[in-house]
Amino acid sequence: MTVDRPLAPPHPVTPSTSSATSQHRTVGLSRAVLATVVLVSTIAPLATDMYVPAFPQVSADLGAGATQVQLTLTTFFVGMALGQLVGGPVSDARGRRPQLLVSLAVLTVASLACAISPSIELMMLARFVQGLSGGWAMVIARSVVVDLTEGERMVRSLNLMAGVGGIAPIVGPLVGAVILQLTHWRVSFWVVAGLGAVMLAAAAAWLPESLPADRRHQGGLIALARSARRVTGNREFVGYLVVMALSMGVTFAYVATSAFLLQGMNGLSPIAYSIVFAANAVGLMLATLAAARLAGRVRTRVVIGVGLVATGLAGLLLLAGALWWGMPLPVAVVGFFVLMSAQGLVGANAGALASAAVPAHPGTGSALLGFCQWCAAGVVAPIAGLGGDRTAVPMALIVIVLTAASAVALLVVARRPETQLPYAAIPRLAAYGDGERG
Repeated sequence: MTVDRPLAPPHPVTPSTSSATSQHRTVGLSRAVLATVVLVSTIAPLATDMYVPAFPQVSADLGAGATQVQLTLTTFFVGMALGQLVGGPVSDARGRRPQLLVSLAVLTVASLACAISPSIELMMLARFVQGLSGGWAMVIARSVVVDLTEGERMVRSLNLMAGVGGIAPIVGPLVGAVILQLTHWRVSFWVVAGLGAVMLAAAAAWLPESLPADRRHQGGLIALARSARRVTGNREFVGYLVVMALSMGVTFAYVATSAFLLQGMNGLSPIAYSIVFAANAVGLMLATLAAARLAGRVRTRVVIGVGLVATGLAGLLLLAGALWWGMPLPVAVVGFFVLMSAQGLVGANAGALASAAVPAHPGTGSALLGFCQWCAAGVVAPIAGLGGDRTAVPMALIVIVLTAASAVALLVVARRPETQLPYAAIPRLAAYGDGERG
């Protein structure tokens, strides 16, 4: 398949403005800048999952119950969601670079606070601040890519971010387990603090200000709220937002249940479980990088659709295995591999098309994308884990329901009306959504 030609811009564009914007977008994203924002995109998932295997030890050391320890994960999710919701619009108004540097510095300090917390209450507070600053940094990093790229290059760059960053929530528990095996659970937070310091140094050295003053949205909180209303009033954006958020929900349904199903129900050793986890991470990475290479060759909506079909088939396989076969190991391994690989075709592509739908408000769009992603993760993970190591039915049903909802969002909500013209600011990417026109 090929990308259909877009319609001409509906309004004339001033040549000088157009050329300046194009040069700013296509030249500004150097390899060093891209490497920096990709690195920043990994910090929050690592901070989420690296200490999960140590929950029993955290409970014993801090004298806390299991529910209190679980709340340290919940407070992190709340902080992540709020950080992305607020950080994007604020950076739209005040620029990217200073806020990214401050948020990374706060993230580093909060990670150190987690490492030395003497009580579960202080741990909860530090985790909230860690999530807030991590979410703030992540949404700005994504906005930098949207600022400096367009069309196929934006799709490729966002898929690359997802391909590398998407491995973090898969690898995180494995790294945490290794740390727990060799040393103390607090070391995982020292590692996160070290990564935060590296990201801060990289951003200070290589990341430019990607949003010039003349492209910022001024007017304080009222203007930011108005920007959010405009973004959420865009039907295409909302449709792709739903697809991206539910893809994160599917991912965390897997993260929350795979250990119980593979170790508890099938008796895999920690090492064997780590191998399966790594294989799924490789599948996710390869699929995401393949999606990046397909940009400009195959319509992005088609790639997302293929990913949703594969996700649905994996969900049906897992449900059949849970209901009739007692979830045998081959079914679980194949189902999880297909499930996670398929997410590499869905999440980043949906996010790219969502950003393309609101080119005038990249920070606000990124903020809402991140907020809804982490809200989905926080809601889905505990529900998917209701079956524990007894049954995979809740997890499989959640995957099927989320996939069906994503299909509706893609085919119905995100479908551009025939009378709506593509956005002139990103003419090449506009053709990826609905190829029937033009």
